[in-house]
Amino acid sequence: MKNNAGTIRAGIGGWTYEPWEETFYPSDLAKKNQLNYASRHVTAIEINGTFYRLQKPAVFAKWRDDAPDDFVFSIKAPRYLTYRKVLSEAVDSVPRFLASGLSELKQKLGPVLWQLPPSLHFDADDIGKFLQSLPHELDGLPLRHVLEVRHKTFMDAAYVELAKKHSVATVYAHTDEFPNFADVTADFVYARLRKTIATEPTGYSEADLQTWHDRAQLWASGGAPDDLPYVTDAKPPKKPRDVFIYFISGAKERNPAAAQHLLKLLRA
Repeated sequence: MKNNAGTIRAGIGGWTYEPWEETFYPSDLAKKNQLNYASRHVTAIEINGTFYRLQKPAVFAKWRDDAPDDFVFSIKAPRYLTYRKVLSEAVDSVPRFLASGLSELKQKLGPVLWQLPPSLHFDADDIGKFLQSLPHELDGLPLRHVLEVRHKTFMDAAYVELAKKHSVATVYAHTDEFPNFADVTADFVYARLRKTIATEPTGYSEADLQTWHDRAQLWASGGAPDDLPYVTDAKPPKKPRDVFIYFISGAKERNPAAAQHLLKLLRA
């Protein structure tokens, strides 16, 4: 959703999930048409299939053609790259993943999500080498990166400064499972909201979704919400930035409804 600042997008993880055939998709919708439908009811999708295996260029091209012009896909990087004891050992494999067909998405290519294992501790030298290896252009397309850190040692001002230095965003994960912090480390914001509940038709309550609407608007206009945790007191540059909000995990059957309701609030 575009406001007078950056673009705010709300979406889900993937589009194939059996319970969605009852809670999201029309009963007569063929499976082959699910992406076409989903991409017209949310404004972004985080592709999780790439986390498990590389995809072919033709697959990315098909996804591109199934989605409308103003849609964006985030790509989750393969676990064989990020689930290591030493992250920088993945540096030589990064180009192979990026060259596997991501640029076939063209203008629909969104951020690349690099999810770290909960066991990986922050090591400035190791993380710095990895972040430095991430290119910010792919076949003439701008390339944005976001790191999901899941160990408490990353709640360190040295990490925040390192991410800022390399213009890599840090996931704000709304969860009690892992440490989370909302320091803005790039020119966009990426939030993964993991607390949808099955008893709430829209996943999050109306009041909670209104709060996320307000936070998204503030992020997009260059601000930072004062009701989220931070590692440092540094304020981000006051300039427009794009915002990606994904409803992930939790009560997955409710995630499409949560994203759609947030978009409804943004349009209002």
